[in-house]
Amino acid sequence: MNPILWLEQNAPGFDMLPQQDRDAISHFALLWSFFEARALTARGSAHAILALTHEWLALGRLTMEPFSESLQYFKERYYANGAETEYLSGLNLRPNDCRDLVYAVLKGENTDPADCVAALLIVIYRLRNNLFHGAKWAYGIQGQLTNFTHANTTLMNALSIVELP
Repeated sequence: MNPILWLEQNAPGFDMLPQQDRDAISHFALLWSFFEARALTARGSAHAILALTHEWLALGRLTMEPFSESLQYFKERYYANGAETEYLSGLNLRPNDCRDLVYAVLKGENTDPADCVAALLIVIYRLRNNLFHGAKWAYGIQGQLTNFTHANTTLMNALSIVELP
């Protein structure tokens, strides 16, 4: 049986999800898997992401320009007019997710390039966890197109830094 047809018949809200949203989510699953395998040697964690971005900076490979638009999007999504939005708690950041660093970057208090790209990738890591562990299904994966579009762009930009065979 076709998995998409099965989801349309069995997953609440999936039948209402536009094709563009479905594609962005599918692309995200593939890009995250490739990023975790290549950049994080299959050991994804916030601390591994932080170490990676600091290594890129030390090697002179990291610039903010490719990441700026997506970072700005997530800053505005999670902090508007200097205050947390209702979306921030939905990230489900845990203490081992470098929560203080992520908050400082999202608030604009930390502008270190390695920390900023790490925070962006940690937000995406949380999107990954929320998708793969089911939290996004609580509302039928609705309203996620822009999140996954920015996540996909960020992952492709990050993978462009990784030395691929």
